Amino acid sequence: MTRIRLCSALAALLASTIAMAQQYPTKPVRLIVPFAPGGPADITARIVGQKLTEALGQQFVVENRAGATGTIGAEHVARSAPDGYTVLVTASANVIVPHMFSKLAFDPLRDFTPVTVVLTSPLLLTVTRSLPAKSVKEIVALARARPNELSFGSSGPGSSTHLTAELLKSVTGTKMTHVPYKGQGQAIADVIAGQIQLMFLSPPAAKQYVDAGRLRALAITSGQRFPQLPNVPTFIESGYKELITGSWYAVWVPAKTPEAIVSRLNSELVRIVNMPDVRNRIVELGGVPVGNSVTEFDAFQKAESARWAKIIRESGAKLE
Repeated sequence: MTRIRLCSALAALLASTIAMAQQYPTKPVRLIVPFAPGGPADITARIVGQKLTEALGQQFVVENRAGATGTIGAEHVARSAPDGYTVLVTASANVIVPHMFSKLAFDPLRDFTPVTVVLTSPLLLTVTRSLPAKSVKEIVALARARPNELSFGSSGPGSSTHLTAELLKSVTGTKMTHVPYKGQGQAIADVIAGQIQLMFLSPPAAKQYVDAGRLRALAITSGQRFPQLPNVPTFIESGYKELITGSWYAVWVPAKTPEAIVSRLNSELVRIVNMPDVRNRIVELGGVPVGNSVTEFDAFQKAESARWAKIIRESGAKLE
């Protein structure tokens, strides 16, 4: 009799969970972006938020909670009720930057359930025109011949522009000096002026300067050449397959969110990412559409976390 009651209770719970997922959402959903408005994570959230609103009949409202390299907003989501009504939309920094803190109030792999990667955003290795190097191999040879004399800019410690350069150093065995900036505007100006020698930049940020001949682009971190910059080779073509990387922007929910709700969000987001107008918009922004399964995303984020933890240890990069 006890077994029958247990089976009945489990069946009722399963039925209730399925019904909840079918009805979800029944009220507005908050999309928490842990960065200021206008950045790539914010734009990603607004693109998918509008489409989710149209598809599911409830408002998906973007809420910016910036600070501490994205960890303030992420912690807010980690501590929220696991009911599908507080959703995190942020960058790959969510599983990378925590390795740079000595203490953090949440664990990105333990306290979130992954939903899907929306897009990846490759980076261009750009150099000042005053350098003779016209390929990755030439800049590597120059860096080896002049240890720590070449400097690279970044939009701040722990940013993708910083850590990708650290990855380049690790892969090539070179020594270069990091010069962090508060944002990339002044950094770009200093590369152009030759105050620093190189910097990784997103295609949209670099394209106008490359097209105008003010910066030289040596390679891109995507698996294939970028349509808007067809003359720039990939790092694979340049002999460095380890440099296939870049930022990526994804969706998470708090751990213990019902699987049925996670599945519903995943299926809707994958469908949205594959809509022609959304794909075109992502490409216009310099990204590559993804839209993968929960299982694929989980394996990917764990691999990325391990990969960048090693680079951060080697570089000694810290945030407090």
